[in-house]
This record gives sequence, structure tokens and C-alpha cells, in this order.
Amino acid sequence: MTNGPLQRKLRMGLVGGGQGSFIGRVHSIAACLDNRATVVAGALSSNAERSKASAPDYDIAPERAYSSYQEMFAKESQLPVGERIDFVSVTTPNHTHYEIAKAAVEAGFHVVCDKPMTFDLKQAEELAAAVDKSNAVFALSHNYTGYPLVRQAREMILAGELGEIQAIRAFYIQGWLRTRLEADNQKQAAWRTDPAKSGVAGCFGDIATHAYNLGRYMTGLLPDQISCHLKTFEPGRRLDDYGTAVIRYENGGLGTVTASQISHGRENDLFIEIDGTKGALQWRQEEPNVMTVRSNGQPHRLYTRDPNAPFMNASGRAACRLPSGHPEAFFEAFANIYQAAYDAMILRSEGKSIEKVNTVYPNVHDGVEGMYFIEQCVASSQQNGAWLNLKHTRARK
Repeated sequence: MTNGPLQRKLRMGLVGGGQGSFIGRVHSIAACLDNRATVVAGALSSNAERSKASAPDYDIAPERAYSSYQEMFAKESQLPVGERIDFVSVTTPNHTHYEIAKAAVEAGFHVVCDKPMTFDLKQAEELAAAVDKSNAVFALSHNYTGYPLVRQAREMILAGELGEIQAIRAFYIQGWLRTRLEADNQKQAAWRTDPAKSGVAGCFGDIATHAYNLGRYMTGLLPDQISCHLKTFEPGRRLDDYGTAVIRYENGGLGTVTASQISHGRENDLFIEIDGTKGALQWRQEEPNVMTVRSNGQPHRLYTRDPNAPFMNASGRAACRLPSGHPEAFFEAFANIYQAAYDAMILRSEGKSIEKVNTVYPNVHDGVEGMYFIEQCVASSQQNGAWLNLKHTRARK
């Protein structure tokens, strides 16, 4: 049950997630993992028949299986406050996020949106303005920020345990697009490599944004400039499948982001290394319950995800559900984004104000930064790696 006066589960409306969907199912499982929410309504597909046919997969009653998100928002808004949905999860392809999320905010619903937040920067800025004017909680599912040891590292870094941060090396390496799967109409490959649906970037829009966001989240460093080179190695592909960017941060530090979808044998290898004046750390998403911290002249320290260990800080401990030795991973990290967003939604239900900028969960401002990162990477690459501004007017922390 929820905490505080709102003694009930939050009611979720799912957009996307129809039969054959991966990310929609992930969102629904994560949202309900801690028994604080339940899926009660959905517009599960752009195809009305498929949407209704998918409803039993989520135990959605037939009368709340809608043929479109517009119908869902209109009809749910007409229900009594005690029955209508509280929030909307947007789990559709990139090019549809903006219109759905903006309509949800304007209808008075909280939003959890998959990344990247919108199709382009203009949409992101307009959506952020709409959220700022509203009472809506808006969370963005940069789910890797939900891992316990990522949050442990963030608190350690912000507390100065690594000293001044001077270098960030972030990587996201995959190999699934080594061949042109999109030519065979493979669903996930088709829309991710289509500029009309994915936007101006392919690999860099899809996964490099996670690597960049992870560095921002863990260190709090503000970006200043970027130089980027993108490449399409697979002949006939319309968007990049490999790239690397160099980032100058305001404090004088340097960062690199490398992303690939054409590296043989690599699956979802997101990893990050951070160098400070007092120490350095390394974390890898495929081994998320282990983090290495190093200082010259000292033995390497191996942090494991252990909520009962004295070395865990409050942020890392709060993100744990299981005792040490029982692996927690992808679903739990996703669920931690929802958990933090729920806390804000409950405060709103009590008529209290909430923090909208410096939140534990990635928010609409992180979404704007992500779209600006994509736009500037593409622009820099088109100018042969020219140094371009990366300090957006909404930048903070």
C-alpha cells in the first residue's frame, strides 16, 4: 500500500505494451513490483483490435481497454477521482512520446515516460514547459540510475569521497545490429533505424544517451562542450550504428561516451569508469551488484550490493530489496525509478509541493538534456567533430 493519507495503490494507465512488446511489459512489472500500484487501464497498441486483445495480458477489464490514448485520457478524466488512473506510463516508440506525454500532463495525470523523452529537442523543451506549468510528477526511465550501487556511487561522489572528478569514461556496447535486421522487418530493428521514428540519431539516440546520463547522474558534473564522431558501418543503414564523443565539463574535467551496436558478441554492456583526485571507481551493468573503488597505494575495494553492510550509504541501501548474494538487477532498477516517482505522486495527492529539478528519479529536465546531447552530437559529427556547446539553458545540479 502507499504511504501517508493515500491508503491505496496508485492506478496506472499503460500506453503501448501490446502483444509482442518488450519494454511495455518491463514497465508494468516494475511499476507493480513493490505492490504500490496496479495496472487498471490501457491503450496498448495503435491498432484498436490489438489493443483490446492485449488487455487480458495485464488483467485490464474490457471496459478500460481503450482503442487509443486519446480515448483513455478522455474517459478516465470523466470517472470519479477515486476511480480514475493516477498516472500514465508511456512505452511506445520514440516519435510518439511527446504527443502522448503532453496530452497526459494536460489531462492532469502524472507521467512515467520511456527514453529518449521526445523525437527532437523542440518537443522536449515544449514538454518541459508543460510539466513546469502543471502539478504533474514526470519521471523518465533512465532505468540504470536505479541500480543500488549506482546510487551508492552517486552519494559517495557528491560527498567528496573521490575528490574532484576529472574524468568520466562511459560505454554502451551492443552487437545485435551487426547485420541489417531492419531489412528483414525485425520489429525492434525496424523502428530504431528509421529516422522518421527514431529521430536524427540511431545508436547514439538509443543507447549513448544512457551512458551520458549515467555520468551526469553519478557525478553531478555540468557539461560545457562536446565533440563527436558518428559512423554508419553497415551499408544501407540510414542512422549511425557506432560513435564516440568527447565532453568538456565546466569544472575542467573530460568525459568520453562510446556506443556501438555492431560489436560482435556484446549484449548490453553498459559500463562506466570515473576518476577523481582521491580515488576512482568502476561499475558494469551486466555485473550490477559489484563496484570497484581504487586509490593508489591501497588495496582495491570491492563493494557488493549488501543492504546490511556498514559500507552502504542510505541511498544505496534504500534501493535494495534482497539480502546480499541474491542478485538484484534490471526489473528492480526500473522499479526504483517508479518508487521514487510514487513518493512524489503521494506528496502531490496530499497537496504538498515537490522538487522538480534535483530529484532521485530522472525527470523532464534530464529528458531535455538528453535530447540536446543527441542534437549536438549529430551536429558536431556533421561538422567533422567540431566543438559545440553542450550547456543547455535548463542545465542544473
